[in-house]
Amino acid sequence: MVVRAAGLGDLPTGASISVNGVCLTVVEAAVDEVTVDVIPETLHRTTLSDVVSGVRVNLERPMPANGRFDGHIVQGHIDGVGVVMSIVSDSDGVVMTFATPGSVRPYLVEKGSVTVDGVSLTVAGMTDDGFDVALIPHTLEVTTLGLLKPGDTVNLEVDVLAKYVERLLKVRE
Repeated sequence: MVVRAAGLGDLPTGASISVNGVCLTVVEAAVDEVTVDVIPETLHRTTLSDVVSGVRVNLERPMPANGRFDGHIVQGHIDGVGVVMSIVSDSDGVVMTFATPGSVRPYLVEKGSVTVDGVSLTVAGMTDDGFDVALIPHTLEVTTLGLLKPGDTVNLEVDVLAKYVERLLKVRE
């Protein structure tokens, strides 16, 4: 897969880059583009198989170890694929509702963190089969979330700390 965007050419071979929330490894870099390998496992567990040439994607460069931490810990390890159920606009932004696989729901809590297509967000509310997020105009403008419509699929990553807590509790049983 080739990803084109200004300023990508300085990523070295072996660097990570997030494409719609999926952590991928740079195998080749040129001016304003990088090539990444995408294996069948990744295509099966994410929405990357739906990405076609010319489609906008969310990109995130790796955070340096001495960089400013802002948001929650995002690894690019997708936990499931969600579906946009509804989009409700108001004067201040948009509330989007997502349906999630049952394997993802236990890790979601109101006012907790979730990543949707690589965008770190706060869960605004819980539903029986998923969650809501409230999006400000800036987020809608600078990410691909503003292009979503009901029925679209998205990559979801839950907070890794919740998964570690669950694992530790199981080990102690």
